Amino acid sequence: MDETEFWELIDATREAAEGDAEDQADLLVDRLMQLDPERVVDFARHFESRYNRSYTWDLWGAAAILLSGASDDAFDYFRCWLIGRGREVFEGGVHDPDHLAELLGDFDEEVDGDGEDLGYAADEAYEQLTGAEIPDLGLPDQPAEPLGSPFDPEDEAALAERFPRLWERFRE
Repeated sequence: MDETEFWELIDATREAAEGDAEDQADLLVDRLMQLDPERVVDFARHFESRYNRSYTWDLWGAAAILLSGASDDAFDYFRCWLIGRGREVFEGGVHDPDHLAELLGDFDEEVDGDGEDLGYAADEAYEQLTGAEIPDLGLPDQPAEPLGSPFDPEDEAALAERFPRLWERFRE
């Protein structure tokens, strides 16, 4: 599976689920189960690679604004959700988290921002196909600390200064 096919699966399931991350995860499992197990592993590699790349202080700050605070787990689920939004939103958000102010439509922190189930879709599909756990993906582990310049994502003044567009749109 190449990168284009990965994003096509993400986009097709998001559109069919009308943006609902839980429904998208269910649809993604269904679609992945139509593939051979090795392609499911390829999908998992693409997902995990993006998940690890999005482990940055700046993206954590953006998540804190959008979610009115973001614990470790909430940030993990946010990163899965961000991948589920598709290539443009994901890449734009990783490159410049403040740009999410323009990339995201409406954002309801009660519904949006939690893609936990998306993070398990490949594992679930692989297990249903093979009866076994997905093998090691052969990727480097996520860094011990987020990449970039550390700051306190609970410091509202720092968030407002660092992400002015997001702060203005989603917090003021």
